[in-house]
Amino acid sequence: MSAIQEYLQGLQGKRVAVIGIGVSNTPLIRMLLGAGISVTACDKRSREQFDGPVEELERLGAELKLGEDYLEGLDHDVIFRTPGLRHDLPQMQKAREQGSEITSEMEVFFKVCPCRIIAVTGSDGKTTTTTLISEMLKAAGYTVHVGGNIGKPLLPEVEDIKADDIAVLELSSFQLLTMGQSPNIAVVTNLAPNHLDMHKGMDEYIAAKENIYLHQSAADKLVLNADNDITVAFAPKARGEVAWFSRVSTPERGVYLRGDNVICARGENGEREIMSAGDILLPGIHNVENYMTAIAAVDGLVGDEAIRQVATTFGGVEHRIELVRVLDGVRYYNDSIGTSPSRTKSGLRSFDQKVILIAGGYDKKIPFDELGCEIVEHVKHLILTGDTAEKIRAAVEQAPKYEEGKPPITMVDDFKNAICYAREIAEEGDVVILSPACAAFDRFRNFMERGKFFKQIVNEF
Repeated sequence: MSAIQEYLQGLQGKRVAVIGIGVSNTPLIRMLLGAGISVTACDKRSREQFDGPVEELERLGAELKLGEDYLEGLDHDVIFRTPGLRHDLPQMQKAREQGSEITSEMEVFFKVCPCRIIAVTGSDGKTTTTTLISEMLKAAGYTVHVGGNIGKPLLPEVEDIKADDIAVLELSSFQLLTMGQSPNIAVVTNLAPNHLDMHKGMDEYIAAKENIYLHQSAADKLVLNADNDITVAFAPKARGEVAWFSRVSTPERGVYLRGDNVICARGENGEREIMSAGDILLPGIHNVENYMTAIAAVDGLVGDEAIRQVATTFGGVEHRIELVRVLDGVRYYNDSIGTSPSRTKSGLRSFDQKVILIAGGYDKKIPFDELGCEIVEHVKHLILTGDTAEKIRAAVEQAPKYEEGKPPITMVDDFKNAICYAREIAEEGDVVILSPACAAFDRFRNFMERGKFFKQIVNEF
């Protein structure tokens, strides 16, 4: 009997609740129902707000609990929470005190996964780094399963995963907050203030991220950013090997830049040149850093030729400085993944010219002071929209080097009109980039929906 079969066997006769009927939990609910387990599917949305899945789940035997009181009366034996739901809400604490086991799809996956796991977290660069690691492993001949924040939920697919495969996961702070297991190879790209609207503070945010490595063994590996003070402080607590990546220093073990060359060092075993940074198809120094991170993670698993093959052919991930089109000599880029000031700063630094920037969105209570300075240096014309428009404007105008009208700042209420205004003012040779520095929840369900809308409008010009 496989680990997942044993786990499902252990749920027989128990009452299970799954909170959140979304992309990650719907396959989980189907799997549990298919195993003959009693499931209550809970969601804050009303029946009218769903587009079909609740009727299907009902036909399969799920009991539904929908609407504002969806968390009331939870007394099930096992409760799967959606990552965005805090584990310490009063209803969850009460259920725990009454004997309920609180878990998640990802926590159970770690328990039953039969193969090695590589997991990536951080404030910026997670998705690109996770994708690069998976592409390098595929190029080296591995069967790879990508999941977590990207790809598909892996727990319902775990029966198809073989011991020689590799699972590559992107993990958010919400997924890691209650995690009691860590991957074989843990990667932390960087840490900066983020999601402070959901976390109690920066200390909790950092503590959540640390769960990616705190439960490792001596045989495991942790990849850290040597240029980030927060991640540097993780190294003394690591139980296994620590490998570094750096743009500015030369670690004894890890990956760094020497001039334009990407170097991999293995301590007493010497070092080797992997490739030139100029070989990397993706624009921007932050993508060179993403490659160094990925190389540090796969070193020992993937040969240099496979790494170079990915570098010269991989065109990037959707919504991440994605070239949408060139129209009348103007390049339009979709960087909707720019949901934090630090990520937008990286996007601005990817170009060797000043850009027309569309920014603003949902307020995550993150300061924009440093972004204001970056905008003064790298932006030709700033177009602001969304809930944070005034805050970003204030940060720009208070930047030490700001002069009135440099850059011009235009406030536009409607998101579509902001895009159209960028089209009006753009001249041949300009770059227009959507990189909001904010989440999308003020107007969209997520950054992907925002990016697709941007691309739709740009392609209609």
